Amino acid sequence: MNQARENHAGVVIIKQDRAMTSKEKNESPIQVESATGGISVEPMRVVSDELVWEALKQCYDPEIPVNIVDLGLVYEVNVEEEFPGNANVYIRMTLTAPGCGMGPMIAADVKRRVQQIRGVSNVLVELVFDPIWNPEMMTEAAKLTLNMI
Repeated sequence: MNQARENHAGVVIIKQDRAMTSKEKNESPIQVESATGGISVEPMRVVSDELVWEALKQCYDPEIPVNIVDLGLVYEVNVEEEFPGNANVYIRMTLTAPGCGMGPMIAADVKRRVQQIRGVSNVLVELVFDPIWNPEMMTEAAKLTLNMI
């Protein structure tokens, strides 16, 4: 159970009375000085490829009820941390068709979701069409969902 209290500087301090989750183990403490001069300790996240892939699984082509990872639209994820808590993320992906009108919307959703990961500073989404996407790039689960097996 977490206990929260506010100190005189208006900083909320949370005391954890439980074991850490695997996600929290990827975080290390950092001291942050608030604008009022108080110092608080906040976790600093190490951004991993796995965190980015999990965020990408929340993105969908609005015309297809399967996430873009299972569709095979994401070709590359590269996370470069300048220092813990400040990561640049590069994503190379494609669309199901070069003329897909939803491309800008999907790319914007990808960027928005990845930027929500704590510790991500910049996200670059590159849409490419080489190699050209084909249904063989989909996972078995995606093919089952779309009745392609």
